[in-house]
This record gives sequence, structure tokens and C-alpha cells, in this order.
Amino acid sequence: MRPQTAALYTVGALTAVGLGYVVYFDYKRRSDPNFRKNLKRQRKQAAKVAKAQEEDDKNAKIKLIEKVIVAAAQETYPTTPEEREKYFMEQVAAGEALCGQGPEQYENAILPFYKALKVYPAPMELVMIYQKTVPEPVFTTIVNILAIEQQAMEANGAAAASSGTAEEAAAAAATGAEPEIPIDN
Repeated sequence: MRPQTAALYTVGALTAVGLGYVVYFDYKRRSDPNFRKNLKRQRKQAAKVAKAQEEDDKNAKIKLIEKVIVAAAQETYPTTPEEREKYFMEQVAAGEALCGQGPEQYENAILPFYKALKVYPAPMELVMIYQKTVPEPVFTTIVNILAIEQQAMEANGAAAASSGTAEEAAAAAATGAEPEIPIDN
């Protein structure tokens, strides 16, 4: 008998034994009365873990949005067109640099892009540019921040007008706090 033929027979026999082993224990596993109960329990646990993870992700996203809104509200923005242009370029460069470092830095890139948006003369045009150039998670978060800010301005229109800026109203809405209303004595 040639060595090649012996090797083929050996491989064939091992494959047959392995396949028989798999079929036998699969049959034993499936005929076990606790198998379906354990499988159902595992599915429920997996669904519970997935739901908890989804809730944690949602809470983390809300905290990130609150942090960005509060940081933007505390920022003092330039007033002259030259300073605004320089500030805009610095913030966009910082955001692009952070995005260039990979997905782990996307959350840090949101604030510079948002600050650049605040000083840009035509914010809606910049949003369209962001849609084409900024990574999707960053763009989505910026749009969510803008939506929260818009809702805060609508909901707290009178309070925001008397207390200051839209950023303060959005920060108050995102954190659940009421904006401060100055009292004239």
C-alpha cells in the first residue's frame, strides 16, 4: 500500500469518526428536555443584555449632547468677521484632526465642529457641507444637537430672550434645568 493511499484512508476514517461524533452528540443535545428551556433562557438573557446596552448607549449619547451644548454655551465667540473666520478655521481644523485619528475620537470632534457651526454666517450651508465631509456619527450628533437647540428655543422662547442666548436655553433644555431669568429690581 502506498503512503498516499494510507493517508487518504486515515483522513477519511478520521472525518467519518468526527462527523459521527458531531451527529451523535447533536442528537443527544436536542433530545435533552432541558435543552429548549436553556436555549429560551439564553435568548431572553441576550435580549435583556442587548436592551441594557442600547439604554446605556442612549444615555451616553444624551450626556455627550448635554456636554457639548453646555461647553458651547460657556464659550465666548469672536465678534469681528476676521476673528470669526479665524476661529471657524481653527475649529474645523481641530475637528478634522480629531476625526482623522479614527472612530474613537469622533465624540471629541463634535464640539469643534459645533463651535465652527455657531460662528459660520450661513449655518444651513455648513450643515450641508458637514453632511458630505464629516463622518456619519459626528454629523448625526451635530444634527441632534441642532434639533435640541431648536426645540429649546421654541419651548423657552420668552425665557431665552430674557436670559440671554439660544445656547443657554438649549443647555438648560438638555440638562433638564430651567434657564435663569434675571429679575430687575
